[in-house]
Amino acid sequence: MASGGSLSPSPKILLAKPGLVAGGGSGGGKLIRGGDDEANAASLRSRLPPVASLNLLSDTWDFHFDRFLPFLTDNTDFTVVGVIGPPGVGKSTILNLIYGFDPTSPGMLPPFGIQSEETRANARHCTTGMEPRISSERFILLDTQPLFSPSVLAEMTRPDGSSTVPILTGETVSSELAHEILGIQLGVLLASVCHVVLVVAEGVHDANMWRLMSTVDLLKHGIPDPSSVTLQSHGSNLGSEKDNKDKLQEAGEEHIATPIFVHTKLREEETSSQITDKMEKVLAQYFRSSSFMRPRSKSCATEGDSKKLDLFVVPRRTDHSSEILHESYDSAMWKIRDYVLSMTRPPFSRTVSEREWLKNTAKIWDLVKHSSIIAEYCRMLQNSGQFRR
Repeated sequence: MASGGSLSPSPKILLAKPGLVAGGGSGGGKLIRGGDDEANAASLRSRLPPVASLNLLSDTWDFHFDRFLPFLTDNTDFTVVGVIGPPGVGKSTILNLIYGFDPTSPGMLPPFGIQSEETRANARHCTTGMEPRISSERFILLDTQPLFSPSVLAEMTRPDGSSTVPILTGETVSSELAHEILGIQLGVLLASVCHVVLVVAEGVHDANMWRLMSTVDLLKHGIPDPSSVTLQSHGSNLGSEKDNKDKLQEAGEEHIATPIFVHTKLREEETSSQITDKMEKVLAQYFRSSSFMRPRSKSCATEGDSKKLDLFVVPRRTDHSSEILHESYDSAMWKIRDYVLSMTRPPFSRTVSEREWLKNTAKIWDLVKHSSIIAEYCRMLQNSGQFRR
């Protein structure tokens, strides 16, 4: 199992309410903290959206970056971490920990809402679309709505069974098929614009997220790097998909985020080294031909084992562990947090600022929604008989 690097200092709390950023022009931004800047902060606060409205995706699945843009600067030293997975597996909890949120601090709300007993009892989900936050250490964190979620499916289903979210231009598809494709589109976007993607599943035997990420790897090709010259030179007019692919091939390889696979809510005996070693081998075999496989460091590489995928397992949360040999929930979660904060991120092909990254992410989302490869895959599923028409 992957082990974390050297301990990193805990990120400072920037959001309980989000930090206020001034100087939104070409001069960059700064965090307003109070004192002499209190009057400026009050003025700026009236122009900034409330934290609940930072969602990057609208009800019609369009990308809106204007609300989040004031929190970003012209800084080029930042890391983008996304998370994807089914409901109730701890996606938001992991991001809160990476962010540096201290749940024991009185009066502090978590940057990302977590599932309450009431939400769970009512079979609802906490996150809709894509919720962004940014820490003072310039970690841009992207929380996504749950995949394979009955409550998400119910919200997007019309009385006749069709989807309220348009997937194929001019064609009506079932809500089940649209739900499937939206999950793939979210995965493609995260793999395209993030440095790191946390792929979270529940238990030892759930391979649904492995299958989805394998599909993402197959359908992602042709989506440009968020620092691509093609995006910056064409602005909102990106041209044909073939032209973009040709320019992308001239620029070099596509960017793909480093995935970290996390399996949560394991029984204590399932966290043993023997079981996690087997899971790592199965994971490596499953993705052996995937673009997600990345080289090991020279010190760790062995013959026939030159590439790796990161896997972490997290036991169920209990008051205590019955055996000292079993890793605790808190220890496993902090290991993930330390590893993400200290890992070497895969760079974009060119230097890009936070603001440029966000604007280009909006353009990439438009390419994902209009991808002919994903549309063809959608029609294949539609014709397969797996989904009602």
